Amino acid sequence: MAENCTHDCGNCPSAQGCGEFDPKSLIAEANKLSNVSKVIAVVSGKGGVGKSLVTSLMSITMKRREHPTGIMDADVTGPSIPKAFGITEKAEGCEDGIFPIVTSTGIKTISVNNLLENDTDPVLWRGPIIAGLVKQFWTDVIWGDIDYLFVDMPPGTGDVPLTVFQSLPVDGIIVVTSPQDLVSMVVAKAIKMAEMMDVPVLGIIENYSYFKCPDCGTETQIFGPSKVDAVAEEFGIDVLGKLPIDPKLAAACDRGMIETFEGDWLEKAADKVEEMLK
Repeated sequence: MAENCTHDCGNCPSAQGCGEFDPKSLIAEANKLSNVSKVIAVVSGKGGVGKSLVTSLMSITMKRREHPTGIMDADVTGPSIPKAFGITEKAEGCEDGIFPIVTSTGIKTISVNNLLENDTDPVLWRGPIIAGLVKQFWTDVIWGDIDYLFVDMPPGTGDVPLTVFQSLPVDGIIVVTSPQDLVSMVVAKAIKMAEMMDVPVLGIIENYSYFKCPDCGTETQIFGPSKVDAVAEEFGIDVLGKLPIDPKLAAACDRGMIETFEGDWLEKAADKVEEMLK
């Protein structure tokens, strides 16, 4: 520690090389009109595994359990939340901040698509600018009183995930994966990043786990035998759910009607999340 240390780690260029560095000193203040009890990041080491789907279903499940809930769409270059919920409105604000868009069942959401003139406009921004926007989703959005804020993370371990872990008071992560052979590597990356940032891992959810025949009820593992239980045991975490390949669920997302989904696949995950408030 330098002799002229001010103990203001957030503004010190030498902070992370200092023995007195406190990672929590980088956490940004939420909007003054926000009161968020728990922040949960939904992560994966790669793209295309269903993080947005899990984020959406978890928020809907917690809302059905009568918990005020919000979604921060941190996947700025590939936002999926507005489409899944049928959101076309643009965000408005006042001198106190930005108002989130509220879905038909009362879930508060914010996404870059709520700020762009056209939903199909590409986001041609460099990493630091994208990361800065995600931080503003925390500092500038008026979330109000909510029990759970689910953060739909972009894949990998780049600028945005690092910004979320450093700037938001993340209480835990849910890891999403698929049944393929690279599952162990993908999970390992996500878990190791969480450990480095001192964030608890709540458990793992497997997407594309099986297909259930609508006629005979037979379950077929399209991508081969699931490896999620073995991987969970290897890392000492819980399996919180296994999502099937369900054409009805996919159609609901495409129509912007994901809030009408039927299924109890994530009840164990919801129980785990609910324990956090207790």
